[in-house]
Amino acid sequence: MSSEGSRLRAAFMGTPAFAADILEELSHHVEVVCAFTQPDRVRGRGKKLEPSPVKVKAEELGIPVLCVSSFKESGSVEELASFAPDVICVAAFGALLPKAVLDIPPLGCLNVHASILPRWRGAAPIERAILAGDAEAGVCIMRMEEGLDTGDHCIMRRIPISGMSAPQVTEELASLGASALVTALGQIRDGQAHWTKQDEDAVTYAEKIGKHELDLDPETSATECERRVRASSDAHPSKCKIGKRGVTVLSARVVDDERLASEVASSVAASIDGHLILGCADGALEICSLKPDGKRGMDAQEFIRGYQALEDGVSWGSA
Repeated sequence: MSSEGSRLRAAFMGTPAFAADILEELSHHVEVVCAFTQPDRVRGRGKKLEPSPVKVKAEELGIPVLCVSSFKESGSVEELASFAPDVICVAAFGALLPKAVLDIPPLGCLNVHASILPRWRGAAPIERAILAGDAEAGVCIMRMEEGLDTGDHCIMRRIPISGMSAPQVTEELASLGASALVTALGQIRDGQAHWTKQDEDAVTYAEKIGKHELDLDPETSATECERRVRASSDAHPSKCKIGKRGVTVLSARVVDDERLASEVASSVAASIDGHLILGCADGALEICSLKPDGKRGMDAQEFIRGYQALEDGVSWGSA
């Protein structure tokens, strides 16, 4: 893949920032002939239609970009075939590929999947790994089939994720996934790829994160609340109410000081020695940074200074 004449022709499919990072690295090693992504949508807190990160990146790189929600759309399969790709590379595209698409490239379709397969097949592998308390996350280069993340993989790479947030894990796995994909393409081109079948007895599924699923709840443990905060993102924030104030919790940690934890009862938020502590069903959670509704993000100390009632404690609960 070093000389222009030997470069593989790759079609790319992806949507979020995770995929955009992979697309950029891939473009340095193969000829990316087109990029398919989900249509412009209202993203984040704005009310305007915004392009996906992959669309933005493809346009920056001068790669033809096509927006489709699925390959059921009329003419989409034929349009993809017209680019005559040697291989199709997929990273968080947001739609399953039908057999008609899988059959197009002679070297097959590869998926950069952000999990240690067969653990966490599906839509939200990083968030589910954090919520389950997994010590590791990873990325697999998988040969795509008609099933959901069921194919054999040729490369698997792992990272420890203790204490890491979903955005941090996503960024690291995007980098690992990009390099793994480039390596896999070289192996496949040279006929040297070794494929590993997934153990069907070890399968777990990573369902999409539901609305309000990551909100904090005083009836759960401090450990569970901390995991929800780490699994959160702009798309799925961790919210709660402290007194009558709605807040998004940006970072938090489980209180390991038994004396400090014992001073705050369940469902009570209080300022203790300059720390913002939420009493949970089992233990206590320290809020390190947060964003009050309608305001900018701030550290806990700034929030405490503006909320004097915390000195005596206030109730807290779900948003």
